[in-house]
Amino acid sequence: MDSVDRRVLTQHLEALARAGLTHLPVAKLPPPEFVPAKPTAVTAPPPPKAVATVAPTIAAVPAVEAPIPLSGTASGMAPAITPSAPKPVADRSAALKILSQQVAGCTRCEVLASTRSQTVFGVGNPHARILFIGEAPGADEDATGEPFVGRAGQLLNDIIKASRLKREELYICNILKCRPPGNRTPEKDECANCEEYLLGQLGIIDPEYIICWGAVAAQNLLKSTAAIGKLRGKFHTWGRAKVMCTYHPSYLMRNPPAKKDVWEDMKFFMKDLGVDLNLKE
Repeated sequence: MDSVDRRVLTQHLEALARAGLTHLPVAKLPPPEFVPAKPTAVTAPPPPKAVATVAPTIAAVPAVEAPIPLSGTASGMAPAITPSAPKPVADRSAALKILSQQVAGCTRCEVLASTRSQTVFGVGNPHARILFIGEAPGADEDATGEPFVGRAGQLLNDIIKASRLKREELYICNILKCRPPGNRTPEKDECANCEEYLLGQLGIIDPEYIICWGAVAAQNLLKSTAAIGKLRGKFHTWGRAKVMCTYHPSYLMRNPPAKKDVWEDMKFFMKDLGVDLNLKE
């Protein structure tokens, strides 16, 4: 800008000031035109691959959820898992019946399946708070299809009555559902073959308390190698249930002095239920 133009502009601004104008307006620029971005092509993810599913062996048993570790306190306890709180079963009697029918047709143990008269599933209240687990059926159980009905069963009935319990309030079953030949001790693979059925019963009934009668029941449920003498006298846990271990009634018939130990175990057990067996009714 030359001096003439600058002088003309100055005079013009002074004239505007004398007219009372103090600020020059600022021109507003038009907003930029919005141009939407071009859409980016989205490629759909490939469909998930089909996963082959295996039908469960026992359809009636509630699904086992995430396992939780056992918290048994006995020495010799091997690492093991057990189902968490199972889903409630609407009709426990019906579920147990279906499971019982599957057990009746089981041939996993060739020797037991070929020598049994029938399977011995379990009996009692499907809504029982207390569940008894024994070892295996004997001759009387094999003949009747019901656990603990022989001489050992009669002694068990005496223990139940003395403990102020009622057999019809309990659920009673065994580790094995078939009688071992000659009433021999169950073998490890036989217990493993039957474990699925026991877990099915436990899952359906969902007891608060479990009493294991004898070493076979205690060691298989708790996955322990400890002797029954080491496992008794305290509570263990399986899922949400409290577990007590004591001697099998058949052992008491061979060793009567051990009856006092079982009675001490039952007093310990019933005290947790709020019943003092030291007090007379």
